[in-house]
Amino acid sequence: MLRRSFTAVLEKGSTFTGEFCTEPYETGWAREARWFVRVLRADEGVGLHLVPQVSPDGAEWCDEGSGSLRLQGVGLVSMPLVNFGSWLRLRGTTTGRAGSVTVLIYLALKE
Repeated sequence: MLRRSFTAVLEKGSTFTGEFCTEPYETGWAREARWFVRVLRADEGVGLHLVPQVSPDGAEWCDEGSGSLRLQGVGLVSMPLVNFGSWLRLRGTTTGRAGSVTVLIYLALKE
């Protein structure tokens, strides 16, 4: 049997400074998920800290608890998730010096 999969682009060339959250995504049908975060541009000395969050209803959120992603400068990072419930999003914060980052954020899901 062929497993169903889908990749959602949650942020496409978005620029962030300080704290932010991605758009929430309904994931109740999926058994596994993997975040991909690509920093396209970062001001000098600016990094990115990202924490997966879960929600039962897409309205109230808490940290997922399995870890976080950190990236300094331009590059790509990934994080797998299992047992995550019905909704996912990322909570992010720029770190280091004052400045901004421009990112692509994908959520890959598999049945």
